[in-house]
Amino acid sequence: MPEGPEIRRSTDQLAAALVGHVPEIQLLYPALQPYHNGLQGQKIVAVSSRSKAWLIHFENELTLYGHNQLYGVWMVRKSGSLPRTNRQLRLSLAGPRQWALLYSCTDLAVLSPEQLVTHPYLSRLGPDVLDLNTDTETVLGRLHDPRFQRRRLHALLLDQGFLAGLGNYLRSEMLFVAHIPPDYRPMDCTETQLQALAEAALDLPRRSYATAGLTLAPEHVERLKAAGKPRRAWRFWVFAREGQPCHTCDTRVQKTVLGGRRLYFCPRCQSESL
Repeated sequence: MPEGPEIRRSTDQLAAALVGHVPEIQLLYPALQPYHNGLQGQKIVAVSSRSKAWLIHFENELTLYGHNQLYGVWMVRKSGSLPRTNRQLRLSLAGPRQWALLYSCTDLAVLSPEQLVTHPYLSRLGPDVLDLNTDTETVLGRLHDPRFQRRRLHALLLDQGFLAGLGNYLRSEMLFVAHIPPDYRPMDCTETQLQALAEAALDLPRRSYATAGLTLAPEHVERLKAAGKPRRAWRFWVFAREGQPCHTCDTRVQKTVLGGRRLYFCPRCQSESL
């Protein structure tokens, strides 16, 4: 499932293609069709994201909401140019030079300003890690909050009500950077570990957003690129690197399944004895 950085990059692309234009609209998903007349002829004034949801805002204050879940994907193409795909088209927004095509998404709605505030997904989100108003002190406050102190971090870091925009690859990366064993709770961590985790919760998603998916530190990226290594060798610290040497200590990265999702860690850098 795309995480916050991927959804934010997708909405950036949508914004560049659509904001300021009055698109020709096709609403092919049945739940959206009653709203065709309410959206047709309306200018798009903004495109934004919250956690893993995207929002297209129209000048009449209606908002097109969607959550891509596992299979939804936006494709932006030159007007009239259809991609070759077997996916099912849900909606299209055609601007003067480009059109945006949404495929396979099933979590879609048109929301009024009041509904935007009370939406069952949006209204439960925690602070968004890509929001520049979210700072380290905000994240530390969540980690010290009694509601979250006893929850296992491997589950907590996937809870959008704790911090919005995180997901599975960021979970592994954050725990590694903070030197925290995968089964720890916030209450098991030292203050140094909690500080490192709070910083990683902001630094890694923002680095991934800025670099189209990289979480490894820039100095390691440059060294491995200069050595001719492929992108998969310098994208992540530990995620999807089972059996490969840790970038920090050369210990072999291990994989486990926690919370029903794969998690990668370094048994030395994330040892309980540290």
